[in-house]
Amino acid sequence: MKKIIITLFVSLFVSIHLFAQSATQPEIIGRWDLTVDQGNKIVPSWLEVELSGIRTLVGHFVAEGGSARPIAKVNYDNGKVNFSIPPQWDRTDIDLVMNAEVKDGKLVGTIRNNKGETHSFVGERAPLLKRSAPPVWGAPITLFNGKDLSGWHTQKPENQWVVENGIMKSPRSGSNIMTDQTFNDFKLHIEVRYPKGSNSGVYLRGRYEVQVEDSYGREPNSHLFGGVYGFLTPNEMAVKPAGEWQVYDITLIGRRVTVVANGKTIISDQIIPGITGGALDSKEAEPGPIFLQGDHGPVEYRNIVITPAK
Repeated sequence: MKKIIITLFVSLFVSIHLFAQSATQPEIIGRWDLTVDQGNKIVPSWLEVELSGIRTLVGHFVAEGGSARPIAKVNYDNGKVNFSIPPQWDRTDIDLVMNAEVKDGKLVGTIRNNKGETHSFVGERAPLLKRSAPPVWGAPITLFNGKDLSGWHTQKPENQWVVENGIMKSPRSGSNIMTDQTFNDFKLHIEVRYPKGSNSGVYLRGRYEVQVEDSYGREPNSHLFGGVYGFLTPNEMAVKPAGEWQVYDITLIGRRVTVVANGKTIISDQIIPGITGGALDSKEAEPGPIFLQGDHGPVEYRNIVITPAK
């Protein structure tokens, strides 16, 4: 009987201890939208920190470019946080290192990138973007008139985009292009064609890239055709061979996205955790443009129609 009482007491103590830990989770836990000051320009980044087991913190990080990278361990003590991750696309042996602290609900610190450059940043908690009611759709808007680039502007001063025979073309790698208008929730119809080996992307609100890439014959992956870059993997590879027109119908409501590619629903009402690499900014609560990647190879677009929520 004494043994049973002791065992019950120990179990109760452990349960209370674990409950106390869960009730006082570190303030760093959650998703953060980061704004990084590189001196000559401001760039976005994103951080997610979560609890793995009892006390180990892990996470994911999105830099200015590239996809979400896993963080094996996030060190956190008395409001201060640091971690390091190896390079992704940079041809270097330098790890990215973050050192920061939580101050008045914000994350403030520095990031040494994979080039060895150190920049300051400020992070704010990412919004949930939950909608209280289903959207009421407005009238469709034709974003590309098939004649010229009215309603669009390039990210850089140089412009390689042209219009020929009702098609918006980027014949070579150059600047990205975006709509003058910005949008919150919407349904988007867009058609894209590219040569073998080429690559582009459709950014929703300028922040979440639905990948466009020659992926015919490959298994689904978040980095390939139809994926939300680095985050969401399609349930099948619905891409046609290069040189054929690919058709996307994409619905974005808050963070919830549905992607229909060539008539097949490949992502169904899934939550996008945060911004993807190459995003215009990290201001997720704000409306943003439709943003087309033109810096990864030749690509063509046509029949771009958006139906915004009222």
